Amino acid sequence: MGRYLITGGAGFFGTIMTRYLLERGHECVCIDLCKSEIPESENYHALQGDIRDVPALDGLFEKYKFDAVFHFAAMLAHEKKMLKELWTSNVDGTQNVLDACVKYGVKKIIFTSSNCLWGRNFEEPVTEEEPPAPVEIYGKSKLEGEKILLGTDSDVKSVIFRCPTIMDEGRLGLLAILYQFVDENKKLWMVGKGNNRYQFIYAKDLARACELALGYDKSEVFNIGSDDVKSFNYTYQYVVDHSESKSKLGHLPPRLAKFAMKAAYALNISPLGVYQYNMISSTFVFDTTKIKEKLGWQPTLMNEEMLLRSYEYFHEHKDEILGRKEGEVSAHNRAADMGLAIRILKFFS
Repeated sequence: MGRYLITGGAGFFGTIMTRYLLERGHECVCIDLCKSEIPESENYHALQGDIRDVPALDGLFEKYKFDAVFHFAAMLAHEKKMLKELWTSNVDGTQNVLDACVKYGVKKIIFTSSNCLWGRNFEEPVTEEEPPAPVEIYGKSKLEGEKILLGTDSDVKSVIFRCPTIMDEGRLGLLAILYQFVDENKKLWMVGKGNNRYQFIYAKDLARACELALGYDKSEVFNIGSDDVKSFNYTYQYVVDHSESKSKLGHLPPRLAKFAMKAAYALNISPLGVYQYNMISSTFVFDTTKIKEKLGWQPTLMNEEMLLRSYEYFHEHKDEILGRKEGEVSAHNRAADMGLAIRILKFFS
């Protein structure tokens, strides 16, 4: 069995990956700014700490002698007050993780990157060869992280997964805003006709890919995502039809909606930033041919199934979720503040 470090191990996906590994008999060590919800055990140890703290990383690497590192720690760009911290955490933190691996002889890093490496519509599925062109700081930080890991001349092999939105029960963040609309039978607004498609990835399918990457002996970038991605119209209606919601679908004029979203973000009355107002009426789907051929990986759930599972979790735990505080849990494990602009939209929906 292996011994693995999970950075960001108390976050949404970090927790899922840790449990996935523990169930298979591995030993896991977590480092995260937030406290882990997984109880300490013989095979699980957690440090509430920062990957920018080099002595803390050195202490972990010296003590545990890791077989590989799952590097998931990342700050998000949903709150403007965190933007200054985001770059140092996502970029300098990645450099620190790589440096520790080199120093202590760890030969494998598995890194979750993002579809935020782009910020525009694509008519065809996006391959690994498409040159990244991020439009905001989170995407830029993920691209810089990729460059750090792929640019090393050390023996460390880095397997990088470019992920769309990671979905499962408990995925919240900005999606919790949508869930509140569904739960309160409000109109589900889309920008444009709602025919655009935007891919998700099921968290347990991503966990399986990370496990497969342990046996891959090269540094490589893989796209990952669901198959048979349908339109927002279909996906939202599926959730409504399979729940108790009475929500209807609504459509906003693209130019007017994008202008309003841009202005609201500039005025700090909406959490939907540059990436969101660029992509909200766009299509983005990864081509996953490469990961299927080289890792033998296959997805198991489609977008609409994932979104329904995630909404049902919110519906069942709504009161507890809305009581979660910033700093107590990671950004994806709590509901994002919808801001004044979206509150007004919800009131009139």
